[in-house]
Amino acid sequence: MIIIIGATGFIGMYTAEAFLKKGYQVLATGRNEKIGEALSNEGASFERLDITKEEDFEKLPKDGVSGIILLAGLLPANTTADLLCEDNAADYFKVNVIGTINVLEWARKHNVKKVIGACSYADVRNAWKKDYAITEEEPRNFSFTGDHSVYVISRNAANDVMEYYNQQHQMCCAWFRFPPVYGVGPHGTINVNGKPYKSGIQTFIENAMEGKDIEIWGDPGISRDIIYVKDVARAYVLAMESDKTYGLYNMTSSVPLTLLDQAKTVIDVFGNDKGSKIVFRPEKKNNTPSFLFSMEKAKRDFGFVPEYTDFKKMMEDYKKEMENPVRYVFSDRVEE
Repeated sequence: MIIIIGATGFIGMYTAEAFLKKGYQVLATGRNEKIGEALSNEGASFERLDITKEEDFEKLPKDGVSGIILLAGLLPANTTADLLCEDNAADYFKVNVIGTINVLEWARKHNVKKVIGACSYADVRNAWKKDYAITEEEPRNFSFTGDHSVYVISRNAANDVMEYYNQQHQMCCAWFRFPPVYGVGPHGTINVNGKPYKSGIQTFIENAMEGKDIEIWGDPGISRDIIYVKDVARAYVLAMESDKTYGLYNMTSSVPLTLLDQAKTVIDVFGNDKGSKIVFRPEKKNNTPSFLFSMEKAKRDFGFVPEYTDFKKMMEDYKKEMENPVRYVFSDRVEE
């Protein structure tokens, strides 16, 4: 059995489905019972679980568990302005660090050696630049200001604790470093500094579908390294199956994609000749620079090669997923 903690979130739901399709017995946990019911209909078992509550872990099976995928966490995209005003560093540590420790302790006590989690690509934000492929050996280099700072610090601490369990208790913990993950899910609107905004890709798609122009702010040649959610889900399966999986892994497409290419492709796939045009707004500031990550370690250790490196192929599948009735269980804002 594989336990997926945070299976009722965006990446979690696709990951649970990927394990089910490979024939695994899956126990999905989370706090969104609507999505839990949808996963149950696909063949998973479901338990409502809050990782900050030790007593909730009594619901989990005592044996027969071969590994845990840990995707539950508190993210800036779900943090409201009132919490930011109060500076909720303690909340990030309660969920992302203490919650991780609760998972690891349960795993250790029940002889579950492999726990695979996640971390933030912003842990190396100050190293981002065009055509420089960041490896897992890149030293941490992040900002101590902004809405992502305490989140990154808490994720770093959680990953350090996972490494502690590797060395102190001979576990095989690993964690994926994610850039933006594209796919149909509850993230069309995200919070930035506590205020809700539509994501860039959601804005592009909606404008193309409505025949509205798509604006590109700043340099249209800014390139980002993104990944499709189905590739992420498949990577979790491969990582769980390999006895070489250990430590930090970049989890991207390792392909630079410019804003201009994104806009052109979205119009091509979603526009249906509705007349959308690209409007360049160089005077508008774009706050995210170019970034690129190396995928050699994941390829070497568990044979992962992303399938959706062609952005048009990704967007065509995205469009199909929008018509998948299972995806309608996602509200615009969902807790993991």
